[in-house]
Amino acid sequence: MSLRPTLDFLLYDWLHAEQLARHARFADHSRETFDAVLDTCERIAREKYAPFNRLVDTEEPRTVDDGQGGLKVVLPQATHDAHKAYVESGMVSAAQDYDEGGMQLPYTIEAAANGFFATASVSIGSSLLTKGNANLLMVHGTEMQKQVFARNEFGGRFTGTMCLSEPQAGSSLSDITTRATPDGADFESDPLGPRYRLKGNKMWISAGENELGENIVHLVLAKIPGPDGKLIPGTRGISLFIVPKRMVGTDGQLTGERNDVALAGLNHKLGWRGTTNTLLNFGEGKYPLRGGAGAIGYLVGKPHEGLRCMFHMMNEARIGIGMAATALGLAGYYASLDYAKNRPQGRPVGPAGKDPAQPQVRIIEHADIKRMLLAQKSYGEGALALMLYCAKLVDEQKTGTPEDAEQARLLLEVLTPIAKSWPSEWCLEANSLAIQIHGGYGYTRDFPVEQYWRDNRLNMIHEGTHGIQAADLLGRKVVMEGGKGPQLVAGRINATIERAMQRALLAEHGNALAKALQHVGAATKAAWSTGEPTAALANAVPYMQAFGHVVIAWIWLDLLLTVPDHDRTPAQVGRLHAARYFFHYELPKIGAWLRVVETRDPTCAAMPEEAF
Repeated sequence: MSLRPTLDFLLYDWLHAEQLARHARFADHSRETFDAVLDTCERIAREKYAPFNRLVDTEEPRTVDDGQGGLKVVLPQATHDAHKAYVESGMVSAAQDYDEGGMQLPYTIEAAANGFFATASVSIGSSLLTKGNANLLMVHGTEMQKQVFARNEFGGRFTGTMCLSEPQAGSSLSDITTRATPDGADFESDPLGPRYRLKGNKMWISAGENELGENIVHLVLAKIPGPDGKLIPGTRGISLFIVPKRMVGTDGQLTGERNDVALAGLNHKLGWRGTTNTLLNFGEGKYPLRGGAGAIGYLVGKPHEGLRCMFHMMNEARIGIGMAATALGLAGYYASLDYAKNRPQGRPVGPAGKDPAQPQVRIIEHADIKRMLLAQKSYGEGALALMLYCAKLVDEQKTGTPEDAEQARLLLEVLTPIAKSWPSEWCLEANSLAIQIHGGYGYTRDFPVEQYWRDNRLNMIHEGTHGIQAADLLGRKVVMEGGKGPQLVAGRINATIERAMQRALLAEHGNALAKALQHVGAATKAAWSTGEPTAALANAVPYMQAFGHVVIAWIWLDLLLTVPDHDRTPAQVGRLHAARYFFHYELPKIGAWLRVVETRDPTCAAMPEEAF
């Protein structure tokens, strides 16, 4: 089964993506050019990614001596070939201006096209971080930083990372201890940006070491000491630095010098095994540079505003992780659907029970198998629709009228935590169901579904854990700017409900969604009724689960508005049943989740440590 028919439906029949060409930035585009991009990416994914998904899982990155007293990483040739094909397709710079060598492609189409690669093999490429890194520099970097670093990333010469976490700090960025001190009296006059020496350790750095390009551009969060020489507590002291693996001149060419960035080791995760995940030491003296230890880094933006700059990259990455989780959920669905259609097992139950003389039926004829397939379809296709909806909002924010752009910004503020976290949880559940449909075979490496589950399990922690996203949603996004964001989301949902109520086929779903939306609103007010953040946020994750389910129910109802009342195609019947499944089996779950939110249930927060 192919992803393409679903993408075509969502892009053109539902989102009307061809209308993006009305914006001046996309005026040279049409459905024909969009389809050409999708065709190319689908072909590359099929030829260069999918055949090697198991290979990169079993032949994990390994380290060898780099000839300079340190380590370097060896990746399978298939990874190099896939990366080369992706770069040559122009997709790294697809969304950039024509003057930058880009296609001025809408993010909506770019996100859809990247779905092919994630479905084929999520861990082969690391383009998500490279693009996010370069995009950040195009917004916050100097002209020289754009020229030397960002444009070489877009061109495929360099790859990029984001270095936030540290072994002792994890997600608590306020506790990072990587230190950046001015490098010499002339540190502010370096043409590549104010020059500092960095010392510290960064953990969990995806693609932190590889030979896919000539250089690696690390974006590193570090703290500049205050006048007293001490690090400023909290996030206020965090600054952002470009730290290249190999030093470059103002012409973008390598100088032959190795920066003092050393690979300390590889983290061997349960999934995404084709992507290196590293512990990097900055400034330990492994590669002394220009008279001493310390990795040379160039300040991006202003001192102490590093987190604000980095969040530009993190928000893009969060939508990208949601798409990766969605693609893996769909990959498992397609695999288990194919298996269910071809695996004979069991017999139907008649009035007299099972007749062993009758031939076996394919397992897809069993109601419980259909339940698990419908669940996967409702999760995966619902999540895909949400991802593309958010991607179109990104385009509207950048190219729409001032009013449309402001609405898109507010909608994205609320929807981004859900877009990252909902697929990470429920498309993982889809992968679990895919394993179950395969029976005992699903738990072996003879079939791909166990790998899809392992790969997807990482997405609940990628780019901010579930708890962090939930606290962001309930603690900040729904209350910021007087609640404008959730009010706008509710307005969009109510508009869909009003249209649905005009059709008898959809009225039941419309009523259910209206009640669910009202319940979320009431729970939001109840959570904050005391004004006490500790009590309000104690059940932030159940709140986000409920909010996410309401959003996906809305998406499904909106999709059903494209389904005619009569003469439906098989695909339309499938959407009708997937939506019905979600409304009948999933949406009712929000009652339990919101009950603990409304009552500010203290069960979890009040549990004494010694009682565990």
